[in-house]
Amino acid sequence: MIKKILISQPEPSSEKSPYFDIAKDFGVELVFRPFIKVEGLSPKEFRQQKISLLDFTAVVFTSRHAIDNYFNLAKEMRITIPEDMKYFCVTETIALYIQKYVQYRKRKVFFGTTGKIDSLIPTMVKHKTEKYLVPLSSVHNDDIERLLDAKKLHHKECVMYRTVSNDFTEEEAKSFDCDMLVFFSPSGIKAFTKNFPEFTQGNVRIATFGPATAKAVTDAGYRLDLEAPTKEFPSMTGALQHYLENNK
Repeated sequence: MIKKILISQPEPSSEKSPYFDIAKDFGVELVFRPFIKVEGLSPKEFRQQKISLLDFTAVVFTSRHAIDNYFNLAKEMRITIPEDMKYFCVTETIALYIQKYVQYRKRKVFFGTTGKIDSLIPTMVKHKTEKYLVPLSSVHNDDIERLLDAKKLHHKECVMYRTVSNDFTEEEAKSFDCDMLVFFSPSGIKAFTKNFPEFTQGNVRIATFGPATAKAVTDAGYRLDLEAPTKEFPSMTGALQHYLENNK
């Protein structure tokens, strides 16, 4: 019987999160504990890439982490970002997040519709004269670079942050007693195996979001009990709810 589920993400800020409905409807305890955390590069590390933020007229943001670390680095290096800098974001949510650092003006903030870089490309092409900087994580593929090359846009990718293990304290490790674990990234699986090298799955269920995460679970030698997204359940909360209904 599933009584306690560990969700390897930060606790939702909204009380209306479907996770809280699941806890209430099924009488389960949800523990929100990320296995990984994002760490920004230091100015010294960033300078090793020999990139100057002021050489670019536009920045492409694929996540809020990218925004945080771009502006944090600028502040630490005492660089004033020009007022006319343009920002291209993969979603409207990410675009709105820029307000944390600069005044939001539609004429200089643009966003895509799908959450993927593809939907942003047509807008970027309309601004063909811009010099684009693309801040990325230390773990990334070359998809963005290839897409921008194909459109003959002037661009440069750079690493601004990395994902590291959010290690458990000795006390946390001792009191670890969940019936189900929910993972959202391969790096989360890696961090889990680092923190619990002697973990034996037994009756503990494992759920994953995304094909790469699912593969990381089976590659680590664990049994995968629930995989999302699917056509029927595009969200983890929907898949989890359905699983609990059928596995009481």
